[in-house]
Amino acid sequence: MTHPVSPTPDSFKGLGIAENILKTLDRLKFTVPTPIQHHCIPTGIEGKDLIGIAQTGTGKTIAFGIPMIQRLARYKGKGLVLLPTRELALQVDEALQQIGGPIGLRTSVLIGGEPIGRQKDSLKKKPHVLIATPGRLLDHLLQCTIRLDDVTNLVLDEADRMLDMGFMPQIKKILEKLPKERQTMLFSATMPADIVKIATHHMKMPIRVEVAPQGTTVEDVEQEIIIVNRESKRDLLETLLRKIKGTVLVFSRTKHGAKKICIGLKKAGFSVAEIHSNRSLAQRRDALEGFKKGKYRVLIATDIAARGIDVKDIEAVINYDLPAQAEDYVHRIGRTGRAGQKGMAISFATPQEQGEIRHIERLIRKAIRVTRPIGLPEPAPIQTHPSRHSAPHSGFHQKRGFAPHSGSGFHSQHRHSEGHSSSSHPSHKYAPSKPHHSHTGGKKPFHSRSRLSPSVENKMEMWDPSEKPSNRKEPGKPYFV
Repeated sequence: MTHPVSPTPDSFKGLGIAENILKTLDRLKFTVPTPIQHHCIPTGIEGKDLIGIAQTGTGKTIAFGIPMIQRLARYKGKGLVLLPTRELALQVDEALQQIGGPIGLRTSVLIGGEPIGRQKDSLKKKPHVLIATPGRLLDHLLQCTIRLDDVTNLVLDEADRMLDMGFMPQIKKILEKLPKERQTMLFSATMPADIVKIATHHMKMPIRVEVAPQGTTVEDVEQEIIIVNRESKRDLLETLLRKIKGTVLVFSRTKHGAKKICIGLKKAGFSVAEIHSNRSLAQRRDALEGFKKGKYRVLIATDIAARGIDVKDIEAVINYDLPAQAEDYVHRIGRTGRAGQKGMAISFATPQEQGEIRHIERLIRKAIRVTRPIGLPEPAPIQTHPSRHSAPHSGFHQKRGFAPHSGSGFHSQHRHSEGHSSSSHPSHKYAPSKPHHSHTGGKKPFHSRSRLSPSVENKMEMWDPSEKPSNRKEPGKPYFV
């Protein structure tokens, strides 16, 4: 007689995962669960509603994928995964197929930019899981090519991004089509008020799993902000790309800016691709696959398209433009420093963007080191206003705010901060004002200040501007038939 294995942070065993799924994880060399996986998988397998708050790159797909696949295999029904972008949908499908493919899982990806006729053919095969963006799923509902009354497991992935992109009306329409008796799992990096409303009205006593406070950045990512005039950004970018030898992800605030940066870097001799909403699905796939396989060393992306970028060993993220919303800063830099690797996040800011810098620092509860490049023209001085009522304007949208989470009636099950640096460096004129203190288990969050390592500082500053389980089928047979 075997005894159950107690759940441990360094093993998938004891989390309630079926034996043949464990074998698949072993074959894929998934041996140690991330904190979000360790806490969400047992709760999800039990069939409870849950809200997972975790930063980008923490393994959320496995955290909801294993419970969904296992429950569908055991109790039948249908799974639905809603997410914001085409690229993210394709990567979620790839991850689910890795785990569920060996036991017969069928999926259907419903996204824009792809012929709807091909998707109709896929739906005729009666998939077990639908992976969809809200707009295309509504297209199928309007054309009566799909029904959702048999959905038993719902996942809202990257929920905050879906709301940022204006999908709330579509999500509400979709939720109205779903049966009330279902399991709902919601994953987000932040917890804005609209997500609280969804949880209040469409979830049943969800368990809240928070592996890091909202706005937490990956501790292995060293962050730097460089103050630079707009007209000097291109020269600075080219110089940094020559100093950094690995793959680099560059963020532009607009798709037109991304195209312009890409054209300029191609002329300078860099292997570069672009990914944004003006590119076709085939072009976006080519850019992403080429970036993964080393065909392109540099990828220029906008925030919307970047949600599907899950590439290992990205050495640096460069924010050519600061994001329109402070929360996007967390998502952007979460693309580097994954799986215990070191990473760099370098942001360009004009002297007029000190308000945006303060908002970012308040959100991440950390002061970011600010430097000025050597050899470029001195940035224009910041215009100050004598009136205390005329503070510098911030370009961030304020609809979501930065108020601390005040509790929403969820059962808070786990809070596991993944670390803040407490080292200090001298304050500078862009140091943030006193940060908000969110409720983190009775402890005030750290307001830490970090310095970059000498090697990173050399890359930033020392540059020359002249350089341009029980009722399973018999072993060997698939769950899904």
